Amino acid sequence: MKVLVLGAGAQGGPCVSVLSRDLDISEVILGDIDLELVNKVIKKIGSPKITGQKIDASNVREIELAAENVDAIINMTVTKFNDNVMKAALNSGSNYIDTSFGEPELMDICERPNILSQIIKKEPIKFDKEFKDAGLTALVGCGASPGVANVIVRYLTNKLTFVNEIRIRVGRKVVNASNEIVSAWAPYWSPFRALWGYAVEPTIFENGKYKKLPIYSGYEEYNFSDSVGMIPQVYHQHQEPITLPHFIDKGVQYCDFKYTIDKNAGTLIKTGFASTNPIEIRGNKVTPLEVLMKMVPNPGDSFLLETSETAANPIMAISRAAIEVTGTHEKEDVEYKVEYPITMFSTSEQRLDLFEKFGSSNIYVSLPAVIGAKMCRLKDTPRGVIAAECLDPDLFLKNMKDMGVQINFTEVCKKPIKI
Repeated sequence: MKVLVLGAGAQGGPCVSVLSRDLDISEVILGDIDLELVNKVIKKIGSPKITGQKIDASNVREIELAAENVDAIINMTVTKFNDNVMKAALNSGSNYIDTSFGEPELMDICERPNILSQIIKKEPIKFDKEFKDAGLTALVGCGASPGVANVIVRYLTNKLTFVNEIRIRVGRKVVNASNEIVSAWAPYWSPFRALWGYAVEPTIFENGKYKKLPIYSGYEEYNFSDSVGMIPQVYHQHQEPITLPHFIDKGVQYCDFKYTIDKNAGTLIKTGFASTNPIEIRGNKVTPLEVLMKMVPNPGDSFLLETSETAANPIMAISRAAIEVTGTHEKEDVEYKVEYPITMFSTSEQRLDLFEKFGSSNIYVSLPAVIGAKMCRLKDTPRGVIAAECLDPDLFLKNMKDMGVQINFTEVCKKPIKI
């Protein structure tokens, strides 16, 4: 299998590293507008399977030329380039995979057409017919969340006849705090998307309809198991509450997503730094968001800087995902709950093991994308534009295990017992 990966940053680097170690992958092309970064990533991985090219993701023709004879394009760029990459995939006869999708920039996800707005408005999904006609799959949101979380939701809903509620909780808890009394906002992934998720009014699905809620609303103290304990959560703009009720055809009545409260991000948003309205400073017009994005450190070099020594360092934070699904099976009320480490590790020993297997421990987004790319070639995988919940969950989780990562989750089932 031959794969083109676009984007050589914090997730593109690990993605290529995972692909280079996969026996099913014969060739990997890594493309980015920053050729110097491409070469640094290739040098660190040191695999003869990988070649690099300078590719501008805003130029569809450049992507097409690079994608000649490839089986899949894995898009690890920012979401504003998704349409371009999907067009190039269609034109080159390649399957398409990304890890994030939807409105890329505006604070209203329905202000202009995108996959999320089209689902909400019950409009045809862009490129869906074209991919179906070409016998290809465009798999959107196949990372961690959206991604693995959606697969596990499907795993649970497959046990039910009717699905009533789906609730997703993702929490992050610092376990070894910095000695700094005051710290800067330093997101561990795309700064813009990290801020965007808090700044946009979150969408939930309730009583068969999509509805928007105020930012930082729905405060909840969610109690995760093990040593993680309670983590405060609020509604957060995410793809799952929009795609899951659309693709899981079992009468879903409610779906939401909550995430850890980021007070630093919230302070910046409430101060106005998420605004895209220009302001004038000494005769120059800039937007507050542009200023903030210029100041925030970019985590893109994390792949290049990771070594076996850093991977063995004490864990600074623990992340968990909890999924709750209620419904009925053969007219009997059933409630399922699954919890698992979203980063695929909970200890420094587990993190080091991932680094030694894949050349990176930060694979919780890239590994699912690789599995999704491989599953797109299977004849039973749906064609057209699909989300991760459309994949066979048992096969997806088996592929993860075969690649060296087994998600050990606790599955709790509650149902009424008549004595």
